[in-house]
Amino acid sequence: MNPTLRVACVAYGLLVFLSAPACDGARAVSAQDVLDISTVWSGHPVGFSLLTDGDGQYVAFYDQERRMTVARRRLDERRWQFKQLDSVLGWDSHNYVTMALDEQGHLHISGNMHVGPLVYFRTEHAGDIQSLQGIPAMVGVLENRCTYPRFMKGAAGELIFTYRDGASGRGNQIYNVYDWRRRTWRRLLDTPLLDGRGAMNAYPVGPTRGPDGFFHLCWVWRDTPDCSTNHDVSYARSRDLVHWETAGGLPVDLPMTIETKGVVVDPVPAGGGSINGNTRVGFDSEKRPIVTYHKFDAQGNTQIYNARYEGTDWHIYQVSDWDYRWDFQGGGSIEFEVRVSAVRAHTDGSLTQKYSRKEYRAGVWTLDEATLRPVAETAQRPRWPAALARPESGFPGMTVRWCHDSGGSSEPGVRYVLRWETLGPNRDRARDVAPPASMLRLYRLSD
Repeated sequence: MNPTLRVACVAYGLLVFLSAPACDGARAVSAQDVLDISTVWSGHPVGFSLLTDGDGQYVAFYDQERRMTVARRRLDERRWQFKQLDSVLGWDSHNYVTMALDEQGHLHISGNMHVGPLVYFRTEHAGDIQSLQGIPAMVGVLENRCTYPRFMKGAAGELIFTYRDGASGRGNQIYNVYDWRRRTWRRLLDTPLLDGRGAMNAYPVGPTRGPDGFFHLCWVWRDTPDCSTNHDVSYARSRDLVHWETAGGLPVDLPMTIETKGVVVDPVPAGGGSINGNTRVGFDSEKRPIVTYHKFDAQGNTQIYNARYEGTDWHIYQVSDWDYRWDFQGGGSIEFEVRVSAVRAHTDGSLTQKYSRKEYRAGVWTLDEATLRPVAETAQRPRWPAALARPESGFPGMTVRWCHDSGGSSEPGVRYVLRWETLGPNRDRARDVAPPASMLRLYRLSD
Protein backbone atom coordinates (compact mmCIF):
# COMPACT_ATOMS: atom_id res chain seq x y z
CA MET A 1 0.00 0.00 0.00
CA ASN A 2 1.38 3.37 -0.98
CA PRO A 3 0.17 5.99 1.57
CA THR A 4 0.09 8.88 -0.87
CA LEU A 5 -1.49 12.12 0.38
CA ARG A 6 -2.61 15.68 -0.51
CA VAL A 7 -5.67 17.71 -1.73
CA ALA A 8 -8.02 16.83 -4.67
CA CYS A 9 -11.60 16.29 -6.43
CA VAL A 10 -14.53 13.82 -8.02
CA ALA A 11 -17.09 12.29 -10.87
CA TYR A 12 -19.86 9.60 -12.03
CA GLY A 13 -21.61 8.12 -15.10
CA LEU A 14 -20.90 8.86 -18.83
CA LEU A 15 -18.25 7.89 -21.39
CA VAL A 16 -17.15 10.44 -23.97
CA PHE A 17 -14.09 11.29 -26.01
CA LEU A 18 -12.84 14.84 -26.14
CA SER A 19 -9.79 16.32 -27.81
CA ALA A 20 -8.34 19.73 -28.56
CA PRO A 21 -5.55 20.99 -30.78
CA ALA A 22 -2.25 21.76 -29.18
CA CYS A 23 -1.38 25.38 -28.47
CA ASP A 24 1.73 26.99 -29.89
CA GLY A 25 3.01 23.72 -31.25
CA ALA A 26 2.64 21.79 -27.98
CA ARG A 27 1.45 18.18 -28.02
CA ALA A 28 -2.33 17.79 -27.69
CA VAL A 29 -3.96 16.68 -24.46
CA SER A 30 -7.02 14.46 -24.88
CA ALA A 31 -9.73 13.38 -22.47
CA GLN A 32 -10.10 9.64 -22.98
CA ASP A 33 -12.95 9.24 -20.52
CA VAL A 34 -15.19 11.32 -18.27
CA LEU A 35 -17.42 10.28 -15.37
CA ASP A 36 -20.08 12.51 -13.87
CA ILE A 37 -19.77 12.19 -10.09
CA SER A 38 -22.30 14.47 -8.42
CA THR A 39 -23.78 17.94 -8.52
CA VAL A 40 -21.79 20.17 -6.17
CA TRP A 41 -21.91 23.54 -4.46
CA SER A 42 -20.92 26.41 -6.77
CA GLY A 43 -21.53 29.57 -4.73
CA HIS A 44 -17.83 30.03 -3.98
CA PRO A 45 -14.58 28.10 -4.59
CA VAL A 46 -13.37 25.58 -2.04
CA GLY A 47 -10.82 22.82 -2.62
CA PHE A 48 -11.88 19.21 -3.27
CA SER A 49 -9.65 16.12 -3.17
CA LEU A 50 -8.86 13.27 -5.56
CA LEU A 51 -6.74 10.26 -4.62
CA THR A 52 -5.94 7.37 -6.96
CA ASP A 53 -4.22 4.43 -5.29
CA GLY A 54 -3.65 1.07 -6.95
CA ASP A 55 -6.96 -0.14 -8.38
CA GLY A 56 -9.06 2.25 -6.29
CA GLN A 57 -10.01 5.91 -6.46
CA TYR A 58 -11.42 8.29 -3.83
CA VAL A 59 -12.98 11.74 -4.13
CA ALA A 60 -13.90 14.13 -1.30
CA PHE A 61 -16.12 17.15 -2.01
CA TYR A 62 -19.08 19.26 -0.90
CA ASP A 63 -22.35 18.29 -2.56
CA GLN A 64 -25.01 20.75 -3.77
CA GLU A 65 -26.32 21.01 -0.19
CA ARG A 66 -22.76 21.75 0.99
CA ARG A 67 -22.46 18.43 2.84
CA MET A 68 -18.97 16.92 2.98
CA THR A 69 -19.15 13.77 0.86
CA VAL A 70 -16.77 10.95 -0.06
CA ALA A 71 -17.01 8.78 -3.16
CA ARG A 72 -15.08 5.63 -4.03
CA ARG A 73 -14.85 3.34 -7.03
CA ARG A 74 -12.62 0.64 -8.45
CA LEU A 75 -10.86 1.82 -11.58
CA ASP A 76 -12.42 -1.02 -13.55
CA GLU A 77 -15.92 0.06 -12.47
CA ARG A 78 -18.03 3.02 -13.54
CA ARG A 79 -20.28 3.30 -10.50
CA TRP A 80 -19.37 5.20 -7.37
CA GLN A 81 -20.17 4.45 -3.76
CA PHE A 82 -21.05 7.54 -1.69
CA LYS A 83 -20.81 8.43 1.99
CA GLN A 84 -22.11 11.70 3.41
CA LEU A 85 -20.22 12.97 6.45
CA ASP A 86 -21.44 15.03 9.37
CA SER A 87 -19.93 18.35 8.27
CA VAL A 88 -21.61 21.19 6.35
CA LEU A 89 -19.74 24.00 4.55
CA GLY A 90 -20.49 27.66 5.16
CA TRP A 91 -19.27 30.46 2.87
CA ASP A 92 -15.57 30.19 3.68
CA SER A 93 -13.18 29.38 0.82
CA HIS A 94 -10.49 28.36 3.32
CA ASN A 95 -12.45 25.22 4.22
CA TYR A 96 -11.11 22.76 1.65
CA VAL A 97 -11.23 19.01 2.24
CA THR A 98 -8.15 16.78 2.08
CA MET A 99 -7.49 13.08 2.54
CA ALA A 100 -4.82 10.38 2.74
CA LEU A 101 -4.35 6.63 3.05
CA ASP A 102 -2.24 5.12 5.81
CA GLU A 103 0.00 2.05 5.59
CA GLN A 104 -2.98 -0.31 6.09
CA GLY A 105 -5.21 1.34 3.50
CA HIS A 106 -7.43 3.22 5.95
CA LEU A 107 -8.75 6.52 4.63
CA HIS A 108 -8.20 9.70 6.69
CA ILE A 109 -10.17 12.88 5.90
CA SER A 110 -10.01 16.39 7.32
CA GLY A 111 -11.36 19.79 6.28
CA ASN A 112 -14.07 22.42 6.72
CA MET A 113 -12.01 24.21 9.37
CA HIS A 114 -11.11 27.89 9.61
CA VAL A 115 -10.14 28.75 13.18
CA GLY A 116 -12.57 26.05 14.32
CA PRO A 117 -12.62 22.69 16.09
CA LEU A 118 -10.83 19.76 14.48
CA VAL A 119 -12.88 17.98 11.80
CA TYR A 120 -11.46 14.50 11.22
CA PHE A 121 -12.86 11.20 9.91
CA ARG A 122 -11.26 7.76 9.55
CA THR A 123 -12.43 4.40 8.22
CA GLU A 124 -12.94 1.50 10.61
CA HIS A 125 -12.39 -0.98 7.77
CA ALA A 126 -9.78 -0.43 5.07
CA GLY A 127 -11.29 0.35 1.68
CA ASP A 128 -14.80 0.77 3.10
CA ILE A 129 -15.98 4.39 3.02
CA GLN A 130 -19.25 3.39 4.67
CA SER A 131 -17.20 2.75 7.82
CA LEU A 132 -15.96 6.38 7.99
CA GLN A 133 -16.47 7.73 11.49
CA GLY A 134 -15.90 11.14 13.02
CA ILE A 135 -12.95 11.17 15.43
CA PRO A 136 -13.42 14.00 17.95
CA ALA A 137 -9.72 14.39 18.77
CA MET A 138 -6.30 13.37 17.52
CA VAL A 139 -4.17 14.38 20.50
CA GLY A 140 -6.78 16.38 22.37
CA VAL A 141 -4.77 19.57 22.90
CA LEU A 142 -4.73 22.70 20.71
CA GLU A 143 -7.53 21.33 18.52
CA ASN A 144 -10.20 24.01 18.91
CA ARG A 145 -8.83 26.65 16.49
CA CYS A 146 -7.63 24.63 13.50
CA THR A 147 -6.97 25.79 9.92
CA TYR A 148 -5.11 24.50 6.82
CA PRO A 149 -5.08 20.73 7.44
CA ARG A 150 -2.55 18.77 5.44
CA PHE A 151 -1.51 15.12 5.34
CA MET A 152 2.01 14.20 4.24
CA LYS A 153 4.58 11.42 4.45
CA GLY A 154 7.50 11.57 6.87
CA ALA A 155 11.09 10.45 6.34
CA ALA A 156 10.18 6.78 6.93
CA GLY A 157 6.87 6.94 5.04
CA GLU A 158 4.81 7.50 8.19
CA LEU A 159 1.57 9.46 7.99
CA ILE A 160 1.88 13.02 9.31
CA PHE A 161 -0.86 15.60 9.82
CA THR A 162 -0.16 19.32 10.16
CA TYR A 163 -2.39 22.33 10.74
CA ARG A 164 -2.31 25.88 12.06
CA ASP A 165 -3.44 26.39 15.63
CA GLY A 166 -4.84 29.90 16.11
CA ALA A 167 -5.88 32.67 13.77
CA SER A 168 -4.34 34.77 11.02
CA GLY A 169 -1.79 37.00 12.69
CA ARG A 170 -1.85 34.90 15.88
CA GLY A 171 -1.00 31.25 15.35
CA ASN A 172 1.53 28.42 15.32
CA GLN A 173 2.14 25.30 13.23
CA ILE A 174 1.42 21.87 14.77
CA TYR A 175 2.59 18.42 13.54
CA ASN A 176 1.13 15.02 14.51
CA VAL A 177 2.38 11.55 13.51
CA TYR A 178 0.19 8.45 13.18
CA ASP A 179 0.89 5.01 14.70
CA TRP A 180 -1.03 2.68 12.38
CA ARG A 181 -0.51 -0.32 14.65
CA ARG A 182 -2.26 1.36 17.59
CA ARG A 183 -4.40 3.61 15.40
CA THR A 184 -3.45 6.61 17.51
CA TRP A 185 -1.87 10.01 16.93
CA ARG A 186 0.87 11.74 18.92
CA ARG A 187 2.80 14.97 18.56
CA LEU A 188 5.74 14.70 16.18
CA LEU A 189 7.34 17.63 18.02
CA ASP A 190 7.02 18.61 21.66
CA THR A 191 6.73 22.23 20.54
CA PRO A 192 5.20 24.03 17.55
CA LEU A 193 7.47 24.15 14.51
CA LEU A 194 6.65 27.80 13.79
CA ASP A 195 5.30 30.09 16.50
CA GLY A 196 4.13 33.68 16.12
CA ARG A 197 3.98 34.11 19.91
CA GLY A 198 0.63 35.84 19.70
CA ALA A 199 1.97 38.67 17.53
CA MET A 200 1.94 37.02 14.06
CA ASN A 201 1.71 33.67 12.36
CA ALA A 202 3.69 31.87 9.69
CA TYR A 203 2.22 30.74 6.36
CA PRO A 204 4.37 27.76 5.35
CA VAL A 205 4.67 26.04 1.97
CA GLY A 206 5.93 22.50 2.47
CA PRO A 207 7.77 20.72 3.94
CA THR A 208 8.56 19.06 0.62
CA ARG A 209 11.29 16.47 0.11
CA GLY A 210 13.93 17.65 -2.33
CA PRO A 211 16.43 15.84 -4.56
CA ASP A 212 19.04 16.17 -1.81
CA GLY A 213 17.00 14.11 0.67
CA PHE A 214 16.14 17.08 2.88
CA PHE A 215 12.65 18.32 3.64
CA HIS A 216 12.51 21.97 2.56
CA LEU A 217 10.18 24.57 4.06
CA CYS A 218 9.63 28.20 3.12
CA TRP A 219 7.23 30.69 4.66
CA VAL A 220 6.27 34.30 5.25
CA TRP A 221 5.11 35.84 8.52
CA ARG A 222 1.88 37.79 8.71
CA ASP A 223 0.95 40.33 11.39
CA THR A 224 -2.83 40.63 10.99
CA PRO A 225 -5.75 39.22 8.96
CA ASP A 226 -4.90 41.87 6.33
CA CYS A 227 -2.99 40.00 3.59
CA SER A 228 -0.80 43.07 2.90
CA THR A 229 0.97 42.52 6.26
CA ASN A 230 3.02 39.52 5.07
CA HIS A 231 6.74 39.95 5.60
CA ASP A 232 10.15 38.24 5.92
CA VAL A 233 10.46 35.43 3.39
CA SER A 234 12.12 32.57 5.29
CA TYR A 235 13.50 29.04 4.81
CA ALA A 236 14.70 26.01 6.81
CA ARG A 237 15.40 22.35 6.10
CA SER A 238 15.35 19.02 7.93
CA ARG A 239 16.31 15.39 7.40
CA ASP A 240 13.61 13.98 9.66
CA LEU A 241 11.09 16.80 10.28
CA VAL A 242 12.22 16.86 13.90
CA HIS A 243 15.69 18.44 13.78
CA TRP A 244 15.84 21.63 11.72
CA GLU A 245 18.66 23.77 10.35
CA THR A 246 19.44 26.78 8.21
CA ALA A 247 20.40 26.55 4.54
CA GLY A 248 24.01 26.68 5.74
CA GLY A 249 23.56 23.65 7.99
CA LEU A 250 23.43 25.44 11.35
CA PRO A 251 20.93 23.86 13.78
CA VAL A 252 18.00 25.99 14.93
CA ASP A 253 16.00 25.71 18.12
CA LEU A 254 12.27 25.09 17.97
CA PRO A 255 9.87 26.70 17.73
CA MET A 256 11.20 28.91 14.96
CA THR A 257 10.08 32.50 15.47
CA ILE A 258 10.71 35.87 13.83
CA GLU A 259 13.82 36.14 16.01
CA THR A 260 15.37 32.83 14.85
CA LYS A 261 18.75 33.60 13.32
CA GLY A 262 19.76 32.40 9.88
CA VAL A 263 16.34 31.54 8.43
CA VAL A 264 15.35 34.84 6.78
CA VAL A 265 15.91 34.75 3.01
CA ASP A 266 14.72 38.28 2.24
CA PRO A 267 13.53 40.71 4.95
CA VAL A 268 10.58 41.98 2.88
CA PRO A 269 8.69 44.45 5.10
CA ALA A 270 4.96 44.35 5.79
CA GLY A 271 3.27 46.06 2.85
CA GLY A 272 6.22 45.08 0.63
CA GLY A 273 4.27 43.04 -1.92
CA SER A 274 4.76 39.46 -0.68
CA ILE A 275 1.77 37.21 -0.01
CA ASN A 276 1.23 33.88 1.65
CA GLY A 277 0.64 31.01 -0.76
CA ASN A 278 2.99 32.39 -3.41
CA THR A 279 6.33 31.17 -2.05
CA ARG A 280 8.00 28.09 -3.55
CA VAL A 281 11.15 26.01 -3.12
CA GLY A 282 12.86 24.64 -6.24
CA PHE A 283 16.36 23.48 -7.14
CA ASP A 284 19.07 24.06 -9.70
CA SER A 285 21.14 21.36 -11.43
CA GLU A 286 23.47 21.20 -8.40
CA LYS A 287 20.47 20.56 -6.10
CA ARG A 288 20.89 23.95 -4.44
CA PRO A 289 17.56 25.25 -3.06
CA ILE A 290 15.98 28.26 -4.74
CA VAL A 291 13.22 30.15 -2.93
CA THR A 292 10.75 31.92 -5.24
CA TYR A 293 8.42 34.75 -4.19
CA HIS A 294 7.28 38.20 -5.31
CA LYS A 295 7.56 41.68 -3.85
CA PHE A 296 7.51 45.29 -4.97
CA ASP A 297 10.60 46.66 -6.71
CA ALA A 298 12.06 50.14 -6.17
CA GLN A 299 9.40 51.62 -8.50
CA GLY A 300 6.57 49.92 -6.63
CA ASN A 301 5.87 47.28 -9.29
CA THR A 302 5.31 43.60 -8.52
CA GLN A 303 8.23 41.42 -9.58
CA ILE A 304 9.15 37.73 -9.26
CA TYR A 305 12.39 36.96 -7.43
CA ASN A 306 14.52 33.84 -7.04
CA ALA A 307 16.83 33.55 -4.05
CA ARG A 308 19.57 30.90 -3.97
CA TYR A 309 21.86 29.98 -1.10
CA GLU A 310 25.38 30.27 -2.48
CA GLY A 311 28.16 29.33 -0.11
CA THR A 312 27.45 31.46 2.94
CA ASP A 313 24.46 33.63 2.10
CA TRP A 314 21.30 34.03 0.04
CA HIS A 315 21.73 35.76 -3.33
CA ILE A 316 18.58 37.36 -4.69
CA TYR A 317 17.84 37.62 -8.43
CA GLN A 318 14.98 39.55 -10.03
CA VAL A 319 13.30 37.40 -12.68
CA SER A 320 10.44 39.47 -14.11
CA ASP A 321 10.52 43.02 -15.43
CA TRP A 322 6.89 44.06 -15.25
CA ASP A 323 5.28 47.49 -15.38
CA TYR A 324 2.48 46.25 -13.14
CA ARG A 325 1.49 46.32 -9.47
CA TRP A 326 -0.72 43.81 -7.69
CA ASP A 327 -1.95 45.90 -4.78
CA PHE A 328 -3.65 43.28 -2.61
CA GLN A 329 -5.00 44.03 0.84
CA GLY A 330 -7.72 43.15 3.34
CA GLY A 331 -8.98 39.91 4.84
CA GLY A 332 -10.79 36.85 3.56
CA SER A 333 -10.15 34.75 0.45
CA ILE A 334 -9.06 36.67 -2.64
CA GLU A 335 -8.43 35.82 -6.29
CA PHE A 336 -4.69 35.66 -7.01
CA GLU A 337 -3.57 37.87 -9.88
CA VAL A 338 -0.07 36.34 -9.98
CA ARG A 339 0.99 32.70 -9.83
CA VAL A 340 4.53 31.36 -10.01
CA SER A 341 6.02 27.89 -9.82
CA ALA A 342 9.19 26.62 -8.26
CA VAL A 343 12.34 26.49 -10.38
CA ARG A 344 12.70 23.08 -11.98
CA ALA A 345 15.96 21.45 -13.11
CA HIS A 346 15.79 19.13 -16.12
CA THR A 347 17.97 16.19 -17.11
CA ASP A 348 19.58 18.24 -19.88
CA GLY A 349 20.80 20.78 -17.29
CA SER A 350 18.29 23.49 -18.15
CA LEU A 351 16.17 25.37 -15.60
CA THR A 352 12.57 26.41 -16.18
CA GLN A 353 9.93 28.30 -14.23
CA LYS A 354 6.20 28.81 -14.94
CA TYR A 355 4.24 31.97 -14.22
CA SER A 356 0.86 33.53 -14.90
CA ARG A 357 -0.50 37.04 -14.49
CA LYS A 358 -4.07 38.30 -14.63
CA GLU A 359 -5.04 39.79 -18.02
CA TYR A 360 -1.57 38.91 -19.31
CA ARG A 361 0.02 35.86 -20.83
CA ALA A 362 1.05 32.75 -18.93
CA GLY A 363 4.45 31.48 -19.85
CA VAL A 364 7.50 29.39 -19.06
CA TRP A 365 10.88 31.03 -18.53
CA THR A 366 14.10 29.23 -19.35
CA LEU A 367 16.61 30.54 -16.81
CA ASP A 368 20.33 31.08 -17.01
CA GLU A 369 21.70 29.01 -14.15
CA ALA A 370 24.36 31.55 -13.20
CA THR A 371 22.05 34.57 -12.98
CA LEU A 372 18.59 32.90 -12.66
CA ARG A 373 17.41 35.43 -15.23
CA PRO A 374 15.21 34.45 -18.21
CA VAL A 375 17.05 33.77 -21.45
CA ALA A 376 14.00 32.45 -23.32
CA GLU A 377 10.24 32.32 -22.91
CA THR A 378 7.64 29.91 -24.28
CA ALA A 379 3.92 29.37 -23.86
CA GLN A 380 2.79 26.97 -21.17
CA ARG A 381 1.85 23.55 -22.45
CA PRO A 382 -1.92 23.01 -22.05
CA ARG A 383 -2.84 20.78 -19.12
CA TRP A 384 -6.27 19.84 -20.49
CA PRO A 385 -8.26 20.20 -23.73
CA ALA A 386 -9.06 23.83 -24.49
CA ALA A 387 -12.81 23.17 -24.61
CA LEU A 388 -12.75 22.16 -20.93
CA ALA A 389 -11.36 25.54 -19.85
CA ARG A 390 -14.58 27.33 -20.82
CA PRO A 391 -17.48 27.34 -18.32
CA GLU A 392 -20.60 25.46 -19.36
CA SER A 393 -22.83 27.45 -17.03
CA GLY A 394 -24.48 30.60 -18.31
CA PHE A 395 -24.58 32.11 -14.81
CA PRO A 396 -22.49 35.33 -14.81
CA GLY A 397 -19.04 35.08 -13.25
CA MET A 398 -18.67 31.29 -13.27
CA THR A 399 -15.12 29.92 -13.45
CA VAL A 400 -13.74 26.43 -14.05
CA ARG A 401 -12.06 24.78 -11.04
CA TRP A 402 -9.58 21.91 -11.23
CA CYS A 403 -8.24 19.39 -8.77
CA HIS A 404 -5.17 17.30 -9.56
CA ASP A 405 -4.66 13.75 -8.36
CA SER A 406 -2.71 13.49 -5.11
CA GLY A 407 -2.07 9.84 -5.92
CA GLY A 408 -1.35 8.69 -9.44
CA SER A 409 -2.23 6.37 -12.28
CA SER A 410 -0.14 3.28 -12.98
CA GLU A 411 -0.81 3.73 -16.71
CA PRO A 412 2.00 5.58 -18.52
CA GLY A 413 0.91 8.95 -19.88
CA VAL A 414 -2.44 8.86 -18.06
CA ARG A 415 -3.57 11.21 -15.30
CA TYR A 416 -6.85 12.00 -13.60
CA VAL A 417 -8.28 15.43 -12.73
CA LEU A 418 -11.51 16.78 -11.28
CA ARG A 419 -13.42 19.61 -12.94
CA TRP A 420 -16.35 21.70 -11.68
CA GLU A 421 -17.53 25.33 -11.85
CA THR A 422 -18.05 28.00 -9.20
CA LEU A 423 -18.20 31.73 -8.72
CA GLY A 424 -14.98 33.40 -7.58
CA PRO A 425 -13.91 34.21 -4.01
CA ASN A 426 -16.04 36.70 -2.08
CA ARG A 427 -13.74 37.33 0.91
CA ASP A 428 -15.67 34.53 2.68
CA ARG A 429 -18.91 36.51 2.77
CA ALA A 430 -22.31 35.08 1.85
CA ARG A 431 -23.83 36.02 -1.50
CA ASP A 432 -27.45 37.10 -1.92
CA VAL A 433 -27.93 34.69 -4.82
CA ALA A 434 -26.05 31.44 -5.44
CA PRO A 435 -25.80 29.87 -8.89
CA PRO A 436 -27.27 26.46 -9.68
CA ALA A 437 -25.16 23.48 -8.64
CA SER A 438 -22.51 22.40 -11.13
CA MET A 439 -21.50 18.89 -12.15
CA LEU A 440 -18.32 17.49 -10.64
CA ARG A 441 -16.59 15.36 -13.26
CA LEU A 442 -13.61 13.05 -13.29
CA TYR A 443 -11.50 13.19 -16.45
CA ARG A 444 -9.02 10.59 -17.56
CA LEU A 445 -6.48 12.55 -19.58
CA SER A 446 -3.85 11.29 -21.97
CA ASP A 447 -0.67 13.29 -22.55
